[in-house]
Amino acid sequence: MELLELSALQLGEAIKKGEVSIPEATGAALKAIEAQNGANNAFITVTAEAAMARAEELQKRVKDASSPLYGVPMAYKDNICTKGVKTTCASKILGDFQPPYNATLVEKLTAAGAVSLGKLNMDEFAMGSTSETSFYGATKNPRALDRAPGGSSGGAAAAVAAKECWYAIGSDTGGSIRQPASYCGVTGMKPTYGTVSRYGLIAYASSLDQMGPLCGDAADCAAVLDAIQGKDFRDGTSLSGDYDSLLQNLTGDISGLKVGVPVDCFGDGLNGEVRTAVLAVADVLKDRGAEVVEFQFPVMQYVVPAYYIIASAEASSNLSRFDGVKYGWRAEGYEDLADLYNKTRTEGFGAEVKRRILLGTFVLSTGYYDAYYKKALQVKAVIKRAFDDAFNHCDVMLTPVAPTTAPKLGDSLSDPLQMYLSDIYTVSLNLAGLPGISVPCGADKQGLPIGAQLIGPALGEQVVLNAAHAFQLDTDYHKKGAK
Repeated sequence: MELLELSALQLGEAIKKGEVSIPEATGAALKAIEAQNGANNAFITVTAEAAMARAEELQKRVKDASSPLYGVPMAYKDNICTKGVKTTCASKILGDFQPPYNATLVEKLTAAGAVSLGKLNMDEFAMGSTSETSFYGATKNPRALDRAPGGSSGGAAAAVAAKECWYAIGSDTGGSIRQPASYCGVTGMKPTYGTVSRYGLIAYASSLDQMGPLCGDAADCAAVLDAIQGKDFRDGTSLSGDYDSLLQNLTGDISGLKVGVPVDCFGDGLNGEVRTAVLAVADVLKDRGAEVVEFQFPVMQYVVPAYYIIASAEASSNLSRFDGVKYGWRAEGYEDLADLYNKTRTEGFGAEVKRRILLGTFVLSTGYYDAYYKKALQVKAVIKRAFDDAFNHCDVMLTPVAPTTAPKLGDSLSDPLQMYLSDIYTVSLNLAGLPGISVPCGADKQGLPIGAQLIGPALGEQVVLNAAHAFQLDTDYHKKGAK
C-alpha cells in the first residue's frame, strides 16, 4: 500500500481497519517533508516529535475512533493559533510568538483525531497571491519549482500537492484557498462566511476571512468541513443552525442541477487554455444530467477595486495591534513609545503589508471615507444582490479560478497591480460570503494545473460539493500528482 497516494478518507479507513498504523502514516509524511521541504519550502515549522507522540497516543484508542479522519496527518496555515507552537503569519513582527490557546478549528480537529505535522508557509499576514511575501522565503510550486504556488495559502496547497500531508487548513480572504489549489492542482474549498469559527485565526480582514480545507478531492473536503463547521460562542459572526453531514449526503447525483455560466467571466483577459478547460467542466456535468445555462454577470468589473478597498481598510485596523509591546518582535534603540511603535512596525512588516496598511489608512481617513470606503461597501451590497439574482436562475455557478496558470516566481512581485487583478474570479465570493470550491480540470501545454471554480448560494456547501464530486467521479485530474 502506497500510503502517500491514498486520499485522507482512504487512509482513515485503512487506519480503522488496522491495515496501517497512525505512527506509520505519520512517519511517512515526516519523511516526505524532510525530503522535499528544502526545495518547496511549504512548511515554516515542522513539529515532528510532537506529531509522533500524538500518533502513538491516538493509536492506543483507535478502536474507539468515530471520525473518518481519525489519525490522518495534516497541517495548519501559520496564521491559525496553535497552543505552544510558533505561529508567525510568515512575518518578522510576530517573531517566535507561541499562542497560549488553540483556535476553535484546531480544537475541533484535535477532537476528531487529527495529527498536526506543523505550520505552513504563506504570504505575510495572508497578503499576497503567490506566497512570495513570506519573511521565511517564497514557497515553490511542487508542479514546477520555478513557479509560484499561489497565495496566500500557498504552503498548504504545496504540501498537499507534494504529498507531505493528506489535507491542510488554509484561510481565504479573497481567494487564498481556491487560487493556490488551482495553481497546485489540488481541491480547495472556502465555506460560507460564518459556518466555520474564526476564533483563533489571526485577522487580515475580519468581514472577509474564512478558513477551509485543501485536500486531494471533494470528498475529503466534505469530511474536513463536517469536523470544523458549527456555531461557536467565541465568534459572534459564526452561524447557528443544523449542520447535516456533508460527507454522508455526497451522492454525485446531479440530475436536473442547473449550472450557470456567467459569460462575463470568460471574456478578455482569460487565458485561452484556461477558458477551454473550465468550459469543458460544464460538458462533463451536462453528461451527468445537469442543465447548463448562460447569463450576464456585469458586476465583475467592480469586484477587485471594492475588495481591495474593504480588505485594506480592515487590515489597517486589525494590524494596529502589532506594535512591539505585548508579543512578537520588538525593535531596539527606540527613544520613546511612539518611536518604539514606528521602528517596530517599519522593521517588522514587509513591503506588501505596508502597502495595504497605507492604502487602508488612506481610504478610512477624513475626506476620503465617503469617496472610497463607504462607496466600496455600497458596491459590496450590489455584488451580493447580483449573486442572489443569479441563483434565481441556477443552482451553482461555474467560473475560472484564476486568469492564468501559475506565474513564474518573481513576476507578480514586480507588478503588484497585476497580482491584485489575478484575484478577479475569487474575491466576489468573499464580498458576498458565499461558498466556492476549486477543482483541478486540466493542464496547459506546459503541464501546469488549471482549476475550475464552482460557486453556491449561502449555506449551499452541499450542492457545491456534490457538483465537484460528480465531476471528479468522471475525471482523474485530481489524481495527477506533482512531477
